[in-house]
This record gives sequence, structure tokens and C-alpha cells, in this order.
Amino acid sequence: MKPRVLLATIFRNEAFASEHRRAGLAKLAEIADLVDYDSELIGDMAGRVVAVIANSNLVHREFYERGADLRLIARWGVGYDKVQIDVATELGVPVTITPVHMDTVAEYTIAQWMATLKRTYTLNRMSHAGDFTLIPTYEARGSTLGLYGFGRIGQEVALRARPLLGDSGRLLVHDVRPDIGEVAALHGAEAVDDPMRLFEESDTVSLHVSGDDTIVRYEQLKAMRPHASLINPSRGNLVCDDDALRAVEEGCLTYYVVDDPVNDTRVVHKDHPRIICTNHNGGITVESVRRLDNRTFEQVTDVIHGREPEDVLRPEVLDHPRVKAWLTRRR
Repeated sequence: MKPRVLLATIFRNEAFASEHRRAGLAKLAEIADLVDYDSELIGDMAGRVVAVIANSNLVHREFYERGADLRLIARWGVGYDKVQIDVATELGVPVTITPVHMDTVAEYTIAQWMATLKRTYTLNRMSHAGDFTLIPTYEARGSTLGLYGFGRIGQEVALRARPLLGDSGRLLVHDVRPDIGEVAALHGAEAVDDPMRLFEESDTVSLHVSGDDTIVRYEQLKAMRPHASLINPSRGNLVCDDDALRAVEEGCLTYYVVDDPVNDTRVVHKDHPRIICTNHNGGITVESVRRLDNRTFEQVTDVIHGREPEDVLRPEVLDHPRVKAWLTRRR
């Protein structure tokens, strides 16, 4: 009897149906029974499950505890706050992510940077209302862009932004990494110790921080320039919703862009003309979906065959007795 692999509902999305995806799933089905799921993962679902290609639903402790065959939680994406990584590591279940869409999120950021500078959202609304008044817009060249967080995605943004800023533009970056000065210099950026400087000095601030803690509140937002915008392609909870709404309505900044659904977690912003919500789509393109599929299929295949998968979040889990029982090949 073949082991089971649980598949998140992302694979039901017909908009991304392709021969490539079908072939990948068919190959995976040769070594495992593939079962769709669309709920939180609880203990009763763990029977014969060797791996999960997971969405953002919560994985309960009892799923790990009762999953005697469980070898992997493979996140189709990079967010893992609902996986309970500490529990997974304690109980000897590796968790992987798929960091293969940094380019995609960087392009999303650049697109929103341009759209906010050019006041595209306001002009579209005006035009549909029959108002053809000319309004001031801005150029990227000579402006200041602030990047809060300078990991893989932040650096990809910098690579694309630096030519657009020109010699007279400034690229400010803040990150807690110890080598931030050196990494910033490699990208033609200036590292700042205090993130408040980003909000005070930038024409646009973009957030590229992992985790789910709120790091931007009214104190930072009220320090922004009235013509400036804040872009949040990371996690909605990084910014306090109520403070963002207050700051935009008070004219502390022009736009707040957040890649989080307005009718779900960001309902406070519904129908606001200068708060732009997108549906967790910043990292999703036809091309990135193919890369995400490839990586998760490879990760699951590896563990079924006793191999160490790529992109394990907590490598120390590989020394857990439960993992040693099946792991025959390390990278």
C-alpha cells in the first residue's frame, strides 16, 4: 500500500492548470496516494500520511503526534507561522519552504512603487468618474526608496530599483543582520541603524521582513512625508491596520499597499480609495507557480526515498531519532 501525500487546495486552482503540473502530480502519484485537503490538519487526518504539501492552514500538534509515517511538511511558499515549527522540530518532522519566488515578489514591489509614484490608482478612479484633472505625479529618478528588511527579497528589489533611482536617487536599507553595511554597499545602498529614518526620509518605504509581529504603527506612519507611500508585500500584520487607516486619512502618507485580502484579514480597509489590497498574489505568477510546484514535488519525492530535502527550516531536526529512522542520504 502506497503512503499518502496531502495536497493543499492550491492544486485545484484551474487558473494554473498546466501540462507541467499534471505531469508532476502524475509522477508523484506513482509513489504515493494523493489526497486533497482544505482544512486545518488534525490528528484524525494523519493516517498513512508521509508528507503534506501545505497551505496556510494550521497544523495541530496531534497531527504530528499521530502521524507515525509523517516525514515532511512542505510549505508551498515561504510563510510557516501556522506550521508550528517548534512542535514539528520537537517531534521530529522536518518542515521545508520553497524560496523560489523572490524575483516575483521583487517585481510586484517595483510595480507598486511605480504605480504609487505615478498615482495610477487615483487617476484610474478619477477617469472612471469623468474627472480628467491633471494631478502631480513623481519620478523614481532622484527619489529615495527605503527597504525595511534586506534579505533575499529586499536584495532582489534593490537590484531592480538602483538603476531606476539613478545617480541622484538614494536607496536606504535597514536590517538587523550583522553584515548589513557590507551587503548594502554591494547594492549601492546606505544602511541605517534606526528604521525610523526610512519613514522620515523616504518617498516610498517597502517592507521585506519575515515573521508576523507588528513593527509599523502610527508613530512611524505619522513621520512619513505626505506624498510618500508604504508598500507591504510581506505580511499584513507587520502594519497595524487601524494606525494605517488613521495615517492615510490624516494625510500622513498617500497610499498604503498591502498584499493581503481586504475582505478577509484587512476588512478595515474595505473600499478605501488609497489603501490598495491584493490577494496574497504578490509572489504568484505562471512562472513562479511552476518553480513552487517543482520544488515541493522534489522535496516530497526525496523524503519518500529517504533523502534529505532542500530548504529544511530547522536543520537540527535531521538529527532527531525519528528522522534518522528513515533518512539514508544527507546533502
